[in-house]
Amino acid sequence: MKMEGESVHIHDIETIAHGKGKLLSVSYEQRRRDGEQQRRKREIYDNGNSAVILPYDPDRKTVLLTRQLRLPIFLQDGIERTVEACAGKLDGEDAERRIIKEMKEELGYQVSKLQRLFELYVSPAAIMEKIVFFTCAYSPADKVSGGGGLKEEGEDIEVVETTLEQAAAMVATGEIVDAKTVVLIQYLRDRMQAAACS
Repeated sequence: MKMEGESVHIHDIETIAHGKGKLLSVSYEQRRRDGEQQRRKREIYDNGNSAVILPYDPDRKTVLLTRQLRLPIFLQDGIERTVEACAGKLDGEDAERRIIKEMKEELGYQVSKLQRLFELYVSPAAIMEKIVFFTCAYSPADKVSGGGGLKEEGEDIEVVETTLEQAAAMVATGEIVDAKTVVLIQYLRDRMQAAACS
C-alpha cells in the first residue's frame, strides 16, 4: 500500500474490525489545490481484490450469470436472490487463474482462453477493492458440471443462462443491480452492436 504522495501524508492506519475483510480508520493530511493543509479521517473497507467474468456464446448469443443471496442487497431492498456475473476474490492468486476456477466452481464450465478487459474500482470513496474484468467465449461443450459453488464456503448458486439482449433488459428493469455485472453487460452489448455495424 502506497503511504505517501505529493499532496497526501498518511498519519495513522488503525484496524477497527478484522473478519473476512478489514475495516480501517485512516488519519491523513492533504494539501488542497488552494495550498491549504487539511487533516481528515476516513473509514476504508479492505476486502481484497477480485475478478469477474461474463462468458458469451457467440453462436447462441447467450451469457452465463449467477443468482444468489447477497446480504447487503437483502438488508437494503428485501431481495433474496440477485443476478450477477461470476466473480471471486483473488486471495493473492493471479486474476486469470482465479476466474477460471470460479467459472468451474460457480457455473460448471471449464474454459482456458480469456479476454482481459480492464480493471475498475466500483466504490473508491470507501472500498479498496479493485476488480479485474474478463469475458470469454463458451459453448455447451465446455460444461463439466452443474456448478453451484462450494458448499463448504456457504455458496448456493443458481446458474442462469440467458441471451445478452435479455440480460440488458434485466438491467433496464432493475432486475440486475450489481454494478460490475451492469458494466460487463453494457460493454459486451456495445461491442457486439459495433461489430454488427462494421
